[in-house]
Amino acid sequence: MKEFDDFNFSVEKYTKELTRECVGGSDLQQRKKEIEAYNEQTSATLKQTCKKNYMEFIQTAKEISHLESEMYQLSHILIEQRNILASMTDGKTATQLKADSTEVDSSSGATAGGGGDDLENSHATRAVKEMVQGFNGNLEGKTFLNEGALIELDGNDYRPIQRVFFFLFNDVLIVCKVKHDKRLDFLTEYDPKKIAVINIKDLDGVKNAINIITPDGSKIYQSITAAGKTEWIEKLEEAFRFDQQKKSKKGQAPQPPNRAKGAANQQQAKSTSTTPEKQASISPQHTEPKSLEDETPEWLGTASEEIQTLVAQRHFEDAQALIKRTQDFFLTANRKKLPQAANIESKVKQQEIKLINVLLKELSNSHNRNLQIALRAAKRPLKILVEMGRYRQASSTLLKVCAVSLRVAQREARRNNAEISELFFCDLTQVACDFLAAFEQQPACVSALVVWCNAELQYFASQLIKHYLTKGTTLEAVAKCVERVRKPSTKLTEIGLDISYHLEGLLRTTLESLIEESRQRLLDSVGRTEEIWQPYNLQTKTNLKRLLLELDALGIDVRGQATGDTWLNLTQSTVVFIRHFLQLTEHCACLAKCETLVQKLEYLLRDLFLAQHSLKPPSDMAVDPNFVMKNKIFLVDNLLPIAIDKFRQISGRQCENLRELHTKLSRKQGAPLPRQRSVYTTDVF
Repeated sequence: MKEFDDFNFSVEKYTKELTRECVGGSDLQQRKKEIEAYNEQTSATLKQTCKKNYMEFIQTAKEISHLESEMYQLSHILIEQRNILASMTDGKTATQLKADSTEVDSSSGATAGGGGDDLENSHATRAVKEMVQGFNGNLEGKTFLNEGALIELDGNDYRPIQRVFFFLFNDVLIVCKVKHDKRLDFLTEYDPKKIAVINIKDLDGVKNAINIITPDGSKIYQSITAAGKTEWIEKLEEAFRFDQQKKSKKGQAPQPPNRAKGAANQQQAKSTSTTPEKQASISPQHTEPKSLEDETPEWLGTASEEIQTLVAQRHFEDAQALIKRTQDFFLTANRKKLPQAANIESKVKQQEIKLINVLLKELSNSHNRNLQIALRAAKRPLKILVEMGRYRQASSTLLKVCAVSLRVAQREARRNNAEISELFFCDLTQVACDFLAAFEQQPACVSALVVWCNAELQYFASQLIKHYLTKGTTLEAVAKCVERVRKPSTKLTEIGLDISYHLEGLLRTTLESLIEESRQRLLDSVGRTEEIWQPYNLQTKTNLKRLLLELDALGIDVRGQATGDTWLNLTQSTVVFIRHFLQLTEHCACLAKCETLVQKLEYLLRDLFLAQHSLKPPSDMAVDPNFVMKNKIFLVDNLLPIAIDKFRQISGRQCENLRELHTKLSRKQGAPLPRQRSVYTTDVF
C-alpha cells in the first residue's frame, strides 16, 4: 500500500498493474478488501490527527487568552503608574504655585487652588484627545473625576464580552473599547445624570460587578478589584450629584424678613404662654409632618432596585417574594402616610412585568432534544409564573416547548429506526402528568392541554401516514403498525385523557384505502399459478412434519389429510391458501378492533375465500372431480369455521359475512360426483 503515498501516484497505471498481477475474480476481490481496509485505516488516522490538532488548537487558544489577560493587567498597571506620575508632576507644580502666592490674599489663594484643579482637568482632557480614537466631543470646562479599565459582561451568563476603558467627567461618561494593540476606540458617551448604578452581589463566578442602567439598556461591568468597584460607584454617584453639591456650597437662600420675624414672634409667644407639660404635648404635633415623611420603610424605598438586582443575578424566587411582600404591604398600609407610594408601586409593577418577561423567555429557552431534560429545566420558571398568576402564558409557553421536544424526538427515532409509537405516547403521558401537576388548581388550563394533545396527535398521525402507511404497504405491516399505536394510546386513559377514538378517525381514510388496495392485489394473485390438481408431495418426512407444525400453530389440523410418508391429500395451492388465509384473518382481526373498518375487512376475507373456492380445473385436463370437490369441502368445513372463530377471538366481534358465507356454501355442497369411466365396446360376439 505504499504506492498510494507516492506523490506521482496514478490511478490508471495502478489499475492496469493490478489487473495484470491478479488471476481471477477472487484475487481481485481480495485486493479490493485490502484497499478498503487501508482506506478505513487512513480515515481513522486522519480523524485522530484532526482531533489531536483540534485539541492542540484549543490549548493554544487558552494560552493566548491567558497571555491577553496578563497583557491587559500589565496595561492597566502601566496606566495607573502613568496617572501616579502625572499626579506627582501636577503636585510639584501646585506646590510651586503655592510658594509663589504666599503673599496673596485669601481670594487669590482660592483662585490658585482652582488653578490646580484646572491643571488636572486640562491634563485629563489632553489624555482623552491623544488616546481615544474617534472622539470629537468638547471637554472644555468639564471637571475630571475618574478613569479606569473595566470588563463588560453578558447580561445572561456573565461571560466577558470585551474590555472597556472609562473616562468620567462631571457631565459626561466616555466609554472606550480596548483593542488588541492597547489602543482606545471610542464607543459611546452617557450623561451621568441619566444613568443609574446598581451594586451586584458577588456570585460564585462573578465578583466586583456593577450594573449600569443607561438609555440604551442595562449593561454589566466588572472591576479588577473590590476597591476599584467601590471607587466607581462613589465617583458615579458624585457625578450624579455634582450640580447639587455645587449649589449647596453657595449656601441657602435668605428667608424674607417679615415671615421669619413673624414665625419667631409666634414661637416665642407660644413658648412663654405654655407650661412645660403643654409644650411636651404640642411638640409631637410640630414634628408630625416630619414623621409622615419618614414612615416609608427603608426596604420599600429600594425595593424596585433590589428586584432588578435579583433578576440580573437570576435569583427569581427572591425577586418574586419581594414583589409579593411589596404588594401585601400596599394592601394594608395607609397611603396617606406614604407620599411616594404611587411612584414606588409603579416601579415595582414595571419590575414585575420585566420579571414575567424574563421568566417566559427562560421557559421558552428550556426546550431540549430530551423531553425529560426540557421538563426539568422548565420547572423553576413555571412554578414562579404560576405563583404570580400567569397561568395562560405559562401553560401556552410550556406546551410550545414540549411540542418542539416531542417532534425532535420523533425525528431522531425515525432516523434510528426506533419504535416511535411507544415513545410518542409515553412522552405525551409525561407531559400531561407534569402539566396537570403544575396547574392542578387551575382547571381552565386543562382545555389548553386537550387542544395541544389534539394538535400533536394530528401531527403524529400525518407522520405515521407519510412514513409507515404509504401506498403499497402490505396488510401485515399495516396491522402491526396500527396495533403498535393502539396499545400505548390506552395509557392516557389512566389520567382521564382518551384519544383512541380520535386517533382511529385520523387514520380511518388511509386505512380504508390500504385495505381496498390489498383486496384488489390479493384477488389478482388468486389463480395466477398453474394448478396441477394433484396431491401435494413434500419430498421428505421432515418437510411434512414442519408443515403440520406450522399449520398447528395457525390453529388448523390437517393430519387427517396426510397419506404415506410425504404426501398430503390436498393440492399445493390449497395448502398455501390455508396458511395465507389464516394469517390474513389474524391481521384483519387486529384492524377490525375499530368498528368503522369491520365491513371492509369482512368483504376482503369473503371475496378472497370465494375466489379460491371458485377455482376449477381446465376442461381439457383429466382431473378426478372427487379430488377437486374434496379440496372445496375442506375449505368450507374446516378452514372457514376456524377463520370465523379466530376473527372473533382477536377482534371481539362476529364476522357476519363469513358466517353467512359458511351457511350458504354448506347447503350447496352435494355428494361427490362418480368418476367417469370409459366403456369398452366391441363388434365381436
